[in-house]
Amino acid sequence: MDTRIQTALTQLEATHGIRILYACESGSRAWGFPSPDSDYDVRFIYCHAAEWYLTLDEGPDTLNFPVDEELDLAGWELRKALRLLRGSNAALFEWLQSPVLYHEALDFRARLTPLLPAAFNLKAGLHHYLGQLRRGVEEDLVGEDVRLKRLFYALRSALAARWIRLRYTLPPMEFAPLRELLPAELAADVDELLQRKAMANEKTVVARPAALAAFLREEFAAGQAARETLPVARNAAAGAALDELFRELLTAQ
Repeated sequence: MDTRIQTALTQLEATHGIRILYACESGSRAWGFPSPDSDYDVRFIYCHAAEWYLTLDEGPDTLNFPVDEELDLAGWELRKALRLLRGSNAALFEWLQSPVLYHEALDFRARLTPLLPAAFNLKAGLHHYLGQLRRGVEEDLVGEDVRLKRLFYALRSALAARWIRLRYTLPPMEFAPLRELLPAELAADVDELLQRKAMANEKTVVARPAALAAFLREEFAAGQAARETLPVARNAAAGAALDELFRELLTAQ
């Protein structure tokens, strides 16, 4: 699969006349709880030659492709990505922390990483993870059984929201460090479910774990209350630094 991904990225550069600056895994394989049949969620950031940006009209800023059973491939153009980062887009903060790196050019991640804490907005981040947790609480966990995949999606979102609420910093992408905030009495249940997920398929269903479901509901309520008290920060210095990085990357090609 790695060879297939590398070939796809090379073909994209040739076909679209772009340069891929960064490509990583963004799904359960990066989060740390894949199933054997989990697909590969590859996300990338690309740029055009400098001349592409010197027009009155902006061109398309996204590349999306049909999803097959193994590979989900999508990318954002550099200016779009940096604008979204300036706006504290949670997905980008995760991409830039991914432990699975497929491609990097011009030290892209190393140059962006120092800017992430200043660009991250606590309230926007909490809003994002509560939005993901809402589906778990209001849809996935209402019956007697729950898809194991959806349970871990909800748990990861709950722990990321809890991280923001308690630590006031950018939460890690990976599940392992997020587990530091898991109540001790739930650790054994989560360990057992992780072992089952490592051997299960994407559609595996388990009996709803009552204690874990209660924790998710409590975290959703606590996050909603905390959201009203968090500041909506606007960091002008981060925006200026991203502007400068944008110019540097275009001239460095």
